[in-house]
Amino acid sequence: MPKSLVLLQKSNHIAGITLNNPGENNLINLQMEQEMYEICRDINQDNDIYVVIISGIGGVFCGGNELHKSFQSDKKQLRSDAEIAQKYNVAACVANIEKPVIAAINGDALGEGLELALACDVRISVQNAHFGFPEVSNGCIPSDGGTQRLPRIIGRGNALELILTAEIIDTTKALEIGLVSKVVTTEALSIEVNAFAKAMTAKAPVSLRYIKEAINKGLDLTMEQGLRLEADLYFLLHTTADRTEGIKAFQQKRPPEFKGQ
Repeated sequence: MPKSLVLLQKSNHIAGITLNNPGENNLINLQMEQEMYEICRDINQDNDIYVVIISGIGGVFCGGNELHKSFQSDKKQLRSDAEIAQKYNVAACVANIEKPVIAAINGDALGEGLELALACDVRISVQNAHFGFPEVSNGCIPSDGGTQRLPRIIGRGNALELILTAEIIDTTKALEIGLVSKVVTTEALSIEVNAFAKAMTAKAPVSLRYIKEAINKGLDLTMEQGLRLEADLYFLLHTTADRTEGIKAFQQKRPPEFKGQ
């Protein structure tokens, strides 16, 4: 039985997803895609999970997709692999997680590895990481949401420059253009990310999910539609037990005890 290429740990309402293929720079392959699909599906069904952290084992977050290495292999097999990969699409699986997702970028995030990071809601990186889309150098384009998510995060001009030139950038540039929100030392990454995640677990989990939904869906709506979505979610919150608990805790001057209901 092959080893698991995606590890899942749960503790104190935080789920940790770890890419576990360090000998191959955590390259994404079909097994990893299928495991990620199942894990993300299970996380959405687990009401005890409030926040998710994604990282990689070793010195690389994710070096890309193994499928691209087999470009010269049998074309029928390549087409079959690509069709399967389309179903399990790692970045899409992560983007569909309803809870907030933090990318703890422990090393280089290239190609589909960067697309995976872009599918997360917050990106915190170590100082020695590099980022880029090398696909155009091989006559290809990002195919896991990179051309769509990147401009929404760093702007159209910056996204075009990064993808069209296949430039590999460091964390100084990544922080400057807003690709990552924070850069820390390797030693501090786990501490920083866990502290950030822990702060969110003290909040009402339903509110966390609705905030993510309002912002992500609102980006694709007109202002009027976005405001309507925000109002709808706001009124829905008033039907939850967590909202009632929040009011009681405020009146009683005590910390709230949210249960995600």
